[in-house]
Amino acid sequence: QVQLVESGGGLVQAGGSLRLSCAASGRTLSGYTMGWFRQAPGKEREFVTAIIWSGGSTYYADSVKGRFTISRDNAKNTVYLQMNSLKPEDTAVYYCAAGLYVRKVLGGEGDYWGQGTQVTVSS
Repeated sequence: QVQLVESGGGLVQAGGSLRLSCAASGRTLSGYTMGWFRQAPGKEREFVTAIIWSGGSTYYADSVKGRFTISRDNAKNTVYLQMNSLKPEDTAVYYCAAGLYVRKVLGGEGDYWGQGTQVTVSS
């Protein structure tokens, strides 16, 4: 079993930056693709970004390309989401997820999910 814990959320002004972290415990994330998703009030959860185990491939939603960067430190069992040039429409609860299959993670089907961290961007 894997436990995922997100941190780093908060309140930031538009144009600012935040760095989210997702730490895994319980077992190694060896071979797992990691993803970040978000859910704004009244909206469905949406894919933000994902990174495969080796870090060699990353995927981004069009809405965050060029502003967000995903990375991982496998030695620390941690994945990061650097968010720059934040916009009010980025306001949401951000969740990290882990899955063995890239396609499933990209489709929102993670094997494990964190509890989420709130990101609020003020205008």
